[in-house]
Amino acid sequence: MEPALNRSLVFIGFMGAGKSTAARRTAELLGIHCSDSDELIEEKTGLSAAQHFEAHGEPAFRAAEEAAVLELLAQPPQVISLGGGSLGSVAVVEALEDHVTVLLDVDLDVAWARIQGSDRPLGRDRAGFEYLYHEREAVYRELADANFSSSDSDVIEAALPSLVSMAHGSAGSLRMLWAAGPGGGYPVWVGEDALAHAPWPLPVESRRIVVSDTNVGDLYAGKIPHASGLIEIPAGEESKTLQTAESVWHALVEQHATRADHIVAVGGGVVGDLAGFCAGTYQRGVPVVQVPTTLVAQVDSAFGGKTGVDLPEAKNYVGIYHQPSAVIVDPALLASLPPEQMAAGYAEVVKTALIAGGLLWERVGGGDGIDEQIIRECARTKLAVVAADERDAGPRQKLNLGHTVGHAIEAATGYSVLNHGEAISLGLLAALRLSDNDELRAEVKALLAAAGLPTSFAGLDVEAVLEATTLDKKRLRGDVPFVLCSDPGSVRYGVEVDERELRAAVEELVA
Repeated sequence: MEPALNRSLVFIGFMGAGKSTAARRTAELLGIHCSDSDELIEEKTGLSAAQHFEAHGEPAFRAAEEAAVLELLAQPPQVISLGGGSLGSVAVVEALEDHVTVLLDVDLDVAWARIQGSDRPLGRDRAGFEYLYHEREAVYRELADANFSSSDSDVIEAALPSLVSMAHGSAGSLRMLWAAGPGGGYPVWVGEDALAHAPWPLPVESRRIVVSDTNVGDLYAGKIPHASGLIEIPAGEESKTLQTAESVWHALVEQHATRADHIVAVGGGVVGDLAGFCAGTYQRGVPVVQVPTTLVAQVDSAFGGKTGVDLPEAKNYVGIYHQPSAVIVDPALLASLPPEQMAAGYAEVVKTALIAGGLLWERVGGGDGIDEQIIRECARTKLAVVAADERDAGPRQKLNLGHTVGHAIEAATGYSVLNHGEAISLGLLAALRLSDNDELRAEVKALLAAAGLPTSFAGLDVEAVLEATTLDKKRLRGDVPFVLCSDPGSVRYGVEVDERELRAAVEELVA
């Protein structure tokens, strides 16, 4: 790999995120110099950052920190670790525009466990620590060109080619979220003209075989660089079957596809699920790149590696986990979506914001329209959950908020009366009734209605919906675990629900 960079890789994040460790590992892998702003301050003043802060106060320390950071950013491209508070300087923020900022996310409790009792000024002040964490969060998000939820060595090593592409400037203005997972993970590229600028994860001799549907195949398949073929399936949920999967397998055989090739899934959730399933099973597994073209897919279904097909009895009952090699998200592709499809995706946005709480809920709950930042934050939220639990053994079940009843409604109506987002809209309201927060339920109900989503459905067969909930894939020992949300950011999973309360929640949807 060519180590020379056009721009520095600058690691940012809250104290305890692991910036110094990740920066040193990155520099070691690249064979280039690594600098640390705190170490430079100590070299120049003879005092550690904590000692300088204690002896001279915060204003003097911040001035020394700004000078040290600006000195490092003016040097030839290298890897740099910045102190957590240095982004409060306008001059530093402006200088960072010429470099690649790499944000290391860290959970509040994890960060506190790492620095509690240390010689840092806030090492013995949990309240001040928590306040500063939330105060800086928005700044970090805004400045991050690349976002990681882990500083583990295998993650850094797997992400290196993507980081180098950004430092060389070949990724344009795209932002990257790193999906940590088996083998280190994969990049999620987000931004305008992402199809043209995203670094594609495959060798030159490999082929890109596009799988798409009759709605978008002609629109976007030709925009996949160096695509070598198109396999087109009928649009709609009714195509997500084993029979359609078999037709895709046969088409791959006819095109002499091998495990050296990549399948590129271009479309919404149906295409992503089906193409991912075919990729994971054909010749026991070929790589897949997801190119989501619907809002549902861009904020939810394209990430996490769940693939599958439907059975007449229930959705997604046959499938595998097959993580993509990359996900390429261009919000401009949503321009061709009809209003009802945008509304359907909005239900998943609301669900994700309820799970995330914080900044994402502030924007979504405040009624902000869908933009690149909201799409990126939804993706970041899901990726963080999946990184902690790829196989639905625990925390990933949070992503099922609204889906137990939502999927049951889809099944009870034959997958033809309501689209996925409309069913999830109703499912969210049922889950929030079970969560006993009437104020939040009213707030969410207003958001969904304003987006054109149903908040009731007169044709609902309550008995059929209740029966369909028993087919939920996450059922354990005969019990159907529910996901409840008492407040934005406060979600419980695996909750047993009283049958009478569940019936009342579903009956309310008919009113």
